[in-house]
Amino acid sequence: MRDWKGYKKGVNLGGWLSQCKHTYEHYDSFIKESDIETIKGWGLDHVRIPVDYNLFQDDEANYIDKGFEYLDKAIDWCGKYGLNMILDIHKTYGFSFDKGENETGFFDDEALQDRFVNMWGKLASKYGNIGDRVAFELLNEVTDRAYITTWNKIIRRTIEEIRKIAPKVVILVGSYWNNHVFAVKDLDAPYDENIVYNFHCYEPLIFTHQGAGWVDVMPPDFRMGFKNTYKEYKKVCSTMSANWAKDFFVPGSEDDVIDSIYFEEQFKFAIEAAEKYNVPLYCGEYGVIDLATKEDTLEWYKTINKIFTKYNIGRAAWSYKSMNFGLSEARLDAVRDELLKYM
Repeated sequence: MRDWKGYKKGVNLGGWLSQCKHTYEHYDSFIKESDIETIKGWGLDHVRIPVDYNLFQDDEANYIDKGFEYLDKAIDWCGKYGLNMILDIHKTYGFSFDKGENETGFFDDEALQDRFVNMWGKLASKYGNIGDRVAFELLNEVTDRAYITTWNKIIRRTIEEIRKIAPKVVILVGSYWNNHVFAVKDLDAPYDENIVYNFHCYEPLIFTHQGAGWVDVMPPDFRMGFKNTYKEYKKVCSTMSANWAKDFFVPGSEDDVIDSIYFEEQFKFAIEAAEKYNVPLYCGEYGVIDLATKEDTLEWYKTINKIFTKYNIGRAAWSYKSMNFGLSEARLDAVRDELLKYM
């Protein structure tokens, strides 16, 4: 697969311009220039910035000039400190991975799809010709597998619109099941040489999301260490009724302790697709909830990093601060320097 230079080790700025209270007070206080300077000091080369359409567009599809100022500021800050940037549309009008947003109808309504394509045309006209330091991610975490045929068509339409304006900007595309690595293989062949296949990895979910109140059937008091046998993982998953728990993936003997082979097998089909089309592979989100111990969090990062490194897969950890996964939070002070080696 091809290399994607400049986007090897990154972090998400989750909660700033997406999954947030959309007020200018919040935008002005949550992320500041000093945070970008800190990220550069961590030795990273890029940030992924999730953005909701609410930032720069109202319900009637009118553009909000002041909202674009925050994207302008982010690009300026990243330029000042030598960081590249991925602009990720986390929520569009009519669709969000989070059902609580009450955004519905996107995959059934051509008018909403037209609005999405036009929105990306606007973004391309503003940011598409800055150079290699800005890339576009079309949409975060398509959910249902049933959407893939329609989604592939929307991807094609949107890229064609962007290419009229920005012929060289790198565009990231992800698949269904919330951008699951297993689903990458069902994306259409890349439109051109400036496409990147994108996935997310929070596996094993029962570990990385232990106690997460937003995960189906996850008990809020559940805790689990990382280095367990697959037999133990399956035993615990069998007590939970959600599909994610029933389908726990075991790559070898149930008596084996989870290690990097687990992630290599998880990534296998995505790697095959990327090699088939000679397209770069990128993990736009991965991380561990703040309810896990700092020692287990470090061990998980070490383990997944072996496969990122082996296959030259770029990645951006979730997330820089807050959002239940904050890497800058005090809980990780004792291990952060070591952890940064494995991002």
